[in-house]
Formats: sequence, structure tokens, C-alpha cells
Amino acid sequence: MGFQGKHFLKLLDFSAEEIGQLIDLAASLKEKKKQGIPHRLCEGKNIVLLFEKTSTRTRCAFETAGYDLGMGVTYLDPAASQMGKKESIADTARVLGRMYDGIEYRGFSQDLVEELAQYAGVPVWNGLTDEFHPTQILADFLTIREKFGRLKGINFVYMGDARFNMGNSLMVGCAKMGLNFTACAPKAYFPNEALIAQCQEVAKESGATLSFEEDVAKAVANADVIYTDIWVSMGEPAEVWKQRIDELLPYQVNAAVMKQAPAHAIFMHCLPSYHDLKTEIGSKIGAEFGLNGLEVTDEVFESPQSVVFDEAENRMHTIKAVMAATLGGV
Repeated sequence: MGFQGKHFLKLLDFSAEEIGQLIDLAASLKEKKKQGIPHRLCEGKNIVLLFEKTSTRTRCAFETAGYDLGMGVTYLDPAASQMGKKESIADTARVLGRMYDGIEYRGFSQDLVEELAQYAGVPVWNGLTDEFHPTQILADFLTIREKFGRLKGINFVYMGDARFNMGNSLMVGCAKMGLNFTACAPKAYFPNEALIAQCQEVAKESGATLSFEEDVAKAVANADVIYTDIWVSMGEPAEVWKQRIDELLPYQVNAAVMKQAPAHAIFMHCLPSYHDLKTEIGSKIGAEFGLNGLEVTDEVFESPQSVVFDEAENRMHTIKAVMAATLGGV
């Protein structure tokens, strides 16, 4: 497949054909998993997971995928590593690259994961940075393909804050794979102009369209997919909640929004979600602002149109494909 030894840092580094190959491989590995067919394609290899930001799905997906592929897995959180404190990123990369066959990083800085890749000497995988979240997009696109049978021509609407990793990565992915991307938000929450311009050039090759819309009804009128994410990211101060709620509540995905979309439209979310009051943060923010849900209502989240747990499962299958391909297992 030509992926052996490559890093997986952002989708901009890959062609549409390569992204499609990874999704195909993920679908194949998923079928093997479902049928109970062993696929220990990386037997005897070892990987390390570096987490500056905690996560349920990313950690469990990498660990389970690693075990399924026959690998040993080491997890290091900030308290368990000297990276950036007593040891530089370059030195950390060179040490880990001598001991492990692959390195995953999940944290804040895209520059940091790029620096790890520069010095590691082994494949480095981006589990999330503030700028990009490429493994999530592979899972999202596998899910969309499972539901619609295709990616090209799908009308994809992202609701809410489109300035950071999810808005950026979904726009890039749609531009690469020929989906029609719409960011629906106040203008201040659109992706940055430089990335938009880059994606517009990419979209010329795939036939994708990129739109930026403040009117919800107009944005979702022809939507096949309506997607959202939490409004305040890990590491942002709690004080920003009031501003985000004031400015983004009109872009909450609720039953009224879904009714303005075609009946076949699906709802997607990368999780975690504040769709009810059953979390510490959701309960606190809900009580303070008198809301039962934030970026999405519980009614939509739990509806038949919601495919969020299919997405979550597909994190494992697509991450498995990335690791197997870049470690030479296929």
C-alpha cells in the first residue's frame, strides 16, 4: 500500500486515494474483528501512547487496536513522562524511537507532534492536537460510507465552533474526498482564512464545495450529515462558557434543526457530549445557564438519526488500519 514508515499527522499530507485505501483497510479489519478472525499483523512490535490530554475513545481505540494487531502497548500520561520538562521533545523522540516501533501523541501542539515525527525515526500518529484530529475523520468517513454507501457528493454540515481541530479536520477531509462541506456558525467561529484557501484549492480536484453560513435553516436544508462538537475544549478557561453559550446556542443541534433537514439526515458527534445533565460539567453548566443540553439536545443524541456510537466504535477500526499500514503489517 505504500504507507510503511509514514507518519500520520494530518490529512493534508495524504491524497484522496490514500485516505480511501485506509478507510477500505479499516472496513476489512472491522469485518475480520466481527467474524472473530485473528489479524495479528504486527506481531512482536511495540508502541507507546503519549497523552497530554486525556481521552476515553482515543486511548481505548489505540490500545485495543494495538492488542488486536499483536503488539505491546505502553501508555504514558504527563505525570509518567519527562517530555518537555526535564527532556526536550527531540531527545524524547529519539529515546522512544529506539525502544518502540511507533509513537502516538495526543495533546495541544501540532508543532510538537511534527517535531516528534522529525526526530523519532519511527511512525508517529496524531491522536489529537489543537489544530487537527485526523484519526477521528477516518472514523467519521467510515461511518458515513457505511450509512450512505459513498462519500463523494454527501452534503456535510458542521454546526458550532469550526475554528479548531474538528472544524479544521472535517473541512480538510471533505475537500479531499469530495463531500460538500458547510460550516454553520457565527462568522467569528469560521475556520481561519489560510486553511480555507488551502482547502478551496484541494476541493477543485475532488469536486467538493466549501460553504460558510450563519443561517441555520439555509445550512441544513439539504444536509445528509449534521455534525457538532462541544463548545469549550480541554485546556480552555471555564470563563469562556458564557460567551460560547451566548453566541452558539442558536446553533445547538435540536429537534427543530433536524426537522429542517431531509428525513434521511444523520447526526454525528466525536464525543464526549454534553447532551444531558449526567456529567459533572454538564450538570454545572446546565444549572448555571438553565439548559438541559448544550451543543446537542438529548432528544437528538438518543434519536434513531444519531450514529455517534457507530462513530466511536469506528475509531478503533480506523486507528488499527493506520497502525497496520504504517508499520508494514499489510
